[in-house]
Amino acid sequence: MIKQFTFNHFEVNCYLIVDPGSKQCAIVDPACEASFEDAQLTQYIEQEGLQVTHILLTHAHVDHIAGLRQVCDHWKLPVTMHAEGRKLLKQAEAYGSLMGFAVDNMGDLEVQEINDDDVLKVGDIAVECRYVPGHCPGSMCFVIASEQAVITGDALFHFSIGRTDLPGGDYPTLIDYLKRRILTLPDDYRVLPGHGIASQIDKERKYNSFLA
Repeated sequence: MIKQFTFNHFEVNCYLIVDPGSKQCAIVDPACEASFEDAQLTQYIEQEGLQVTHILLTHAHVDHIAGLRQVCDHWKLPVTMHAEGRKLLKQAEAYGSLMGFAVDNMGDLEVQEINDDDVLKVGDIAVECRYVPGHCPGSMCFVIASEQAVITGDALFHFSIGRTDLPGGDYPTLIDYLKRRILTLPDDYRVLPGHGIASQIDKERKYNSFLA
């Protein structure tokens, strides 16, 4: 099961990947900005009797990590991310001040590094990590075959793609990796983006003007 929340003034989609059998779960992009958002996420996890085993980042832009320190401290877990995103953790405070987020420097958080094609286990659910750079350094997508879904962060949106004009962005790279690593998934896979509504692989292949 994949549960979606939408947090902060950038309306970031935070996801829980839940294995109903073991009650284990992973938090993807803990974007809680306000205390009531942090409480909403925590209360859901505790009311459902879930055990958090991973805190995953699609990427480390400040809007996606607004609540990262709180969840790492609360569940006493490292942040699981691509090594190339570490620099963005260190820059979170500076970027936050420009974008309206009151966050601390997160460069001291414990990091568990993941790489392209790594497979994480959340209970009996396999989460395949796919490296999709171009939006920013260290951008990852998470393929959950048992749910026929891919969590794409800010790499791919409904009929759109992530911006590439920020530091570390590169348009040709993003297009290339999306076509080779994401659009090759089965037609009926759901696309669960970092902002906005969900889509489907076959629709993105046919109607996304950036990728057609």
